[in-house]
Amino acid sequence: MTLDPGLSGSPGLSGGIIAAGEGSRLRQAGWAVPKPMVEVAGVPLIESAIRNFVAAGITRLSIIVNEQERDCAAWVRGRFPELDLRLTVKTTASSLESFREVAGGPGAGRMLVSTVDAWCRAADFRGFVEAALRRPREATVLAVTPLVADEKPLGAVVDARGRITALGVESPALVTAGVYLVSERARRLEPPPVLGRLREHLAWLLESGEPMYGDVIETVVDVDRAEDVALAEALAARAS
Repeated sequence: MTLDPGLSGSPGLSGGIIAAGEGSRLRQAGWAVPKPMVEVAGVPLIESAIRNFVAAGITRLSIIVNEQERDCAAWVRGRFPELDLRLTVKTTASSLESFREVAGGPGAGRMLVSTVDAWCRAADFRGFVEAALRRPREATVLAVTPLVADEKPLGAVVDARGRITALGVESPALVTAGVYLVSERARRLEPPPVLGRLREHLAWLLESGEPMYGDVIETVVDVDRAEDVALAEALAARAS
């Protein structure tokens, strides 16, 4: 398989995909495959995520899967032999641990990180990366979306300049979308041990004074439930 490089504006930018969750709600709904291999429009989530990075010109990726997904790791290596992949097989205790395993890995500079279940079109992902790279290098940039299709969304308030001023608000107009351009400083900061979830870590970064911006992806689905798969399928059909 040959993949054309995407953005020329992101040379040297590395990427990370968090795919270590259990996917328990999808299993309960009847999916027998690991969450990264759940298909939307005939394409596994992990493949869609990787293709989004490639469309944005990023071919050096760190990916974490849990210990029940060793076959998934092998599948990724076989599917994308031309990419520079660092695959970690590890069952983590939390989303924050998975994030730090990926974002805190080797290499300098900013890193673009996505959860495997943040499904969106490659063109929309690429558009976010283009916008995020225009923000100050010392800032962390979160993808936000007006498509609130999540049981427990993390609401975000974004001011006229694009700065995020609050996270965790109720009845939000925008929610975080599972895609982050993480500054080099934020990659290396050690969070307090009481934090267990990635959303808590993001809120701590904001409260600690780290510059944080939000750029919009109009349609991105957090694929956790059967209805999320159906919504992503409908959006994929509409875009085709």
